[in-house]
Amino acid sequence: MTDVLAVADHRRGELRDVSYESITAGRELADETGGDLHIAVISGTVDDFADKLNRDGVDAIHTVSHGEEFNHDIYSQAITQLYDELAPQYVLTPNSVNGLDYAPAIANELDLPVVTDTVDLDNDGETLVATREMYGGKVETTTELEGDAVITIRGAEWPAAEGTGDATIEAFDADIDEDAIGSTVNGFEEVGGGDVDISEADLLVSVGRGIEEEENLDLIRDLADALGATLSSSRPIVDNGWLPKNRQVGQSGKVVTPDVYIAIGISGAVQHVAGMKGSDTIVAINTDPNAPIMDIADYAIVDDLFDVVPELIDEFDG
Repeated sequence: MTDVLAVADHRRGELRDVSYESITAGRELADETGGDLHIAVISGTVDDFADKLNRDGVDAIHTVSHGEEFNHDIYSQAITQLYDELAPQYVLTPNSVNGLDYAPAIANELDLPVVTDTVDLDNDGETLVATREMYGGKVETTTELEGDAVITIRGAEWPAAEGTGDATIEAFDADIDEDAIGSTVNGFEEVGGGDVDISEADLLVSVGRGIEEEENLDLIRDLADALGATLSSSRPIVDNGWLPKNRQVGQSGKVVTPDVYIAIGISGAVQHVAGMKGSDTIVAINTDPNAPIMDIADYAIVDDLFDVVPELIDEFDG
């Protein structure tokens, strides 16, 4: 029987969606190994976070109340000490900016292998098979691991855990070496149109190269306004300088999981699909019925966006 330790992810006082997805991934893995699922919550309002993370499948939550925001040195020390205390076989971290910051460090400190950006995990009782995607999602690879390991999981690949759990919540008294903390977060400064975080939007209207010209973006903005949606885009729009980087969806942009994702003039390259396939409902508008986006769309409109979008605006505006 071997346990799993999953580390929660938060930023600016809010838990990230991947924290709840980590519960699902961790529970599945713990069921396969016959162990318990432990959740680590480090820094910030840990008691509030712990209450929110107390969902079905969680056996224990360990809080480390030290600092407000993510800090590499605090996380590395706390997780290493939790590993020594709990002796889990697997440490799961999000494949986020934070997770990719400390996961290699704790793997190095604990002399464990690390596998990043996994999209599936399977354990037969002896060997863990971690699945990753390569070449923009065109190829899947598997890595077999025996023994303990550190694993980062990609967001939106597992469903978020739901329900109310009955986990034990315990404060973990980590022995943090203050002299080893080399940096401190003093604040945040938004850049490049950072007033909008598309990863938090419930409804996204996303535009691709099918818009043809920059001035045609006004048409898409009008639709977004009519729907009360947030505007996002595929990479070519950002590369052309028509929208800022923080609006880009995809592997080189942001992973989004809105309730509704409307893809307008987007063909559906694998890099883009990797960033939005976790959306609850996908609507695609494209003149090409064979465009890859149509394969994952729940609703597909095969028509010219310049005919369809004005009709949608008339329908929803006012």
